[in-house]
Amino acid sequence: MTLYAQSSFTSQSKTGTLYLVPTPIGNLDDITLRVLNILQTADVIAAEDTRNTQKLLNHFEIKTKQISFHEHNTASRIPELVTMLQAGNTIAQVSDAGMPSISDPGHELVVACIKAQIPVVSLPGSTAGLTGLVASGLSPQPFLFYGFLQRKPKEQRAELEQLRNEPATLIFYEAPHRLKATLNHLLHELGEREAVLGRELTKKHEEYVRGTLSELVDWATSNQIRGEFVILVAGNPHPEPLTQATTGAAEVPIEVQVDRLIQTGLKPNQAIKQVAKANQLVRQDVYNRFHHLDAEEKS
Repeated sequence: MTLYAQSSFTSQSKTGTLYLVPTPIGNLDDITLRVLNILQTADVIAAEDTRNTQKLLNHFEIKTKQISFHEHNTASRIPELVTMLQAGNTIAQVSDAGMPSISDPGHELVVACIKAQIPVVSLPGSTAGLTGLVASGLSPQPFLFYGFLQRKPKEQRAELEQLRNEPATLIFYEAPHRLKATLNHLLHELGEREAVLGRELTKKHEEYVRGTLSELVDWATSNQIRGEFVILVAGNPHPEPLTQATTGAAEVPIEVQVDRLIQTGLKPNQAIKQVAKANQLVRQDVYNRFHHLDAEEKS
C-alpha cells in the first residue's frame, strides 16, 4: 500500500473534495450550520434517494443539483463521480438519514477516492446508533456497532452465535416488521441480557423501552410495532474462553477459519478478531495471514 497523507484543510490539490455529509435522522433542527454550508456550495449532491433528499433541500431552500447514488448503481456511478472530482468538482454525499456508509451507501466511493488520492472530508452529525447508546443506560464503552443483521433466520442466528462472547454493548438496527423475530433470536443465541429498544429517535414519537430481552420479546408481542428501531444489548460480562476444541482450530488453517466466519455474515475484521481469540493469537498476525501480507513481505 502506498503511503498517502491527506491534509484536508491545507491541500493544494487541483481535484475536488468528497464531503461525507450526515443528515438528520428525524428532527430537522439537528442539522448543523456546516452541513448547510456544504450542501449549498457543493457542485453536486450524490444522494441515496433524490426524492427524499429534495424534501430536505426544499426545507432549507437549497438549490444544489442532485445525482442518484445508491446500492443498485454503485458500480456504474463511482467512476462517474470520481471523474467529476478529478475535474475539480466538489461532491456532497448523503444517505437518506444519518451518516453515509453506516448501514447506508458510501464506503465504496470513499475507497475509490482514497485510491485516486482525492481528499475525503467527513462532517460530524446525527447517527442513530450512538444517539441511542448514550441514552440507553447500558455501558457506553466499549461498544460494538453491528447495524443490520442478516435477514435469513439461519444466517442471523450464526451471526449472533459469533457475538455471544462479546463483552461490549451491542448495537443493531432493525425494521419494524422484523423486530419480534430478531428479539427472539437475540434471546435464544445470547441468553437473557439487559437490553433497550430505541424507537423513532429524535422524532415526535421517540420512545425507549428498557428491560431484559425476554421482557422486550413480550413487549413486541403485545404492542403494535411502528417505526425504525435501534436495539442495544448488554455485552457478556462473563465470556466463555474460546478453545481449539470448540472452533476446530487445531485442524483448520487460519485463513479458512476466517473465511468460514465471513460466510456466516460476519465482516472481515470481526471474523479476524474472533479467530485471533480462538487461537490465542495477536489480531494483527491473523490479519496479515488472512491478507497474505507475510508472504508479500518475504517475497
